[in-house]
Amino acid sequence: MEMLSMEQITAAGLADWRKLGQGLHARFVTGSFGAGADFVAAVARAGESLGHQPRVTIGDGFVDLKLISDDAVYRDDKGTEHRVEWTTQQDLDLARRISEVAAERSIPADPASITTIELALDTANAAAVAPMWAALLTGSTDAKGRGTIGDDVRDATGRVPILWFQETDEHDTPRQRFHIDVWVAPEVAEQRIAAAVAAGGKIVDDSEAPSFTVLADQDGNRACVCTAS
Repeated sequence: MEMLSMEQITAAGLADWRKLGQGLHARFVTGSFGAGADFVAAVARAGESLGHQPRVTIGDGFVDLKLISDDAVYRDDKGTEHRVEWTTQQDLDLARRISEVAAERSIPADPASITTIELALDTANAAAVAPMWAALLTGSTDAKGRGTIGDDVRDATGRVPILWFQETDEHDTPRQRFHIDVWVAPEVAEQRIAAAVAAGGKIVDDSEAPSFTVLADQDGNRACVCTAS
């Protein structure tokens, strides 16, 4: 299926959902684990009717859902098609139906509480180092490049965060080479940044805000607060 642009996703008007990274995310506040289990069962039936299912995390009082397609079509500059993980129309359709299921049960969404984490490693040798990280994080090199046109490490079962490689020049160590990308809903990005600054951090670079803002702790270690914008 065709991968969707941010403009297309925004135009769908899915108030309960936020695009963080490649997929759509939502948290529904169920009040109890039992109510969450019943809600997930209803979500599963909705997914079966549409031929698509979300990734689910259930806790005591909440259900977190992620919608992403593993057969999205990306076309490069030469027109070559690549199969990637991304948001497609089937994700929008199921998101809308899940919101209807939640509304029928008076289960509210809490988009401001959604967060997802990615790891980023600066390297000039992504293709060389990616297999080791794939094997270390997931137990298999199959995760290297899965669902992407690059060398990202993406576990099919979502046990670990995505590890992506930020191209850099060759350099001597030591220097910070890992950083964390913290994806949040756009409306809470400023609040999250302010909280980090109030706790002792500082803004290093906000030239790409709201897409991402680079922060550093008191030792100079950096992280990014990211939004889909």
